[in-house]
This record gives sequence, structure tokens and C-alpha cells, in this order.
Amino acid sequence: MTDRRTKLDFAAQMQQLVEVHYPDADRIRVVMDNLNTHARASLYDAFPAAEALRLLRRLEFHYTPKHASWLNMAEIEIGVLSRQCLARRIADPETLACEVAAWQARRNQDGTTVKWRFTVSDARSRLPHLYPEYSQW
Repeated sequence: MTDRRTKLDFAAQMQQLVEVHYPDADRIRVVMDNLNTHARASLYDAFPAAEALRLLRRLEFHYTPKHASWLNMAEIEIGVLSRQCLARRIADPETLACEVAAWQARRNQDGTTVKWRFTVSDARSRLPHLYPEYSQW
């Protein structure tokens, strides 16, 4: 959690993933949205080229489609977080971080999942321009 969403904030988070959270991982797969700061170039803006390249060699970015189930599931989880944890005034960023970490630990411990009900046939009927019907060969 940061106060802003700048390229430098993003780069610092990626550095923390590599050096603090997963220092022994050969490859770290990062799933994220398409925010303009979420780009390889952000690391080059924040660090010398050699350091940016060192970090990027360990990171593998995967971007969620704008209208896809991954993004919708993330938004569902954010909604649950808002209702269960954030529906009150929280005095400072430190308390917020502790509250969110406790909520997250509980969700993970309980093995909570999202039941995705939007099927391919739903997508074809509601979004025909994105899911065209293919004729049999």
C-alpha cells in the first residue's frame, strides 16, 4: 500500500517482491491490471539500467484483460474487503495495513474462493463482438 500510484511506487514494490518477499524465486509471476504505471519502463525510470534489468529478469508480468473474469474476481474481493474490513473509519495507514493483513490471513486460512458463474455461453450471448461463433470446419 502506498499513498500514491506512481511509476516509482510501482518500481519499489517490484523491487520488494524480488528482494524481500521472494528472494529465492527464479521467476515471479505478477498478475496486474493495465494501469499506466504498471510497465517495465517504470523500473528503468526508478533504477539504473543494470538494476532494472536485474529485477526484470526475475519478473514475469501478466495483464488482466479489461473485461475478463480475473479483473472481475479481483473487484469482487475488493468489495468483500470493503464490506468486511473497511466499512469504518481507520485512523492511519499503519492501522489500515494491519487490518487488511489480518483480513487477508483469515480469508487465506479459510480457503475462501470466488464462485465464478459467468460462462462462455453467457459471454457469447452478452458480448458477441468479443466472443464470435466459429463455424465447424
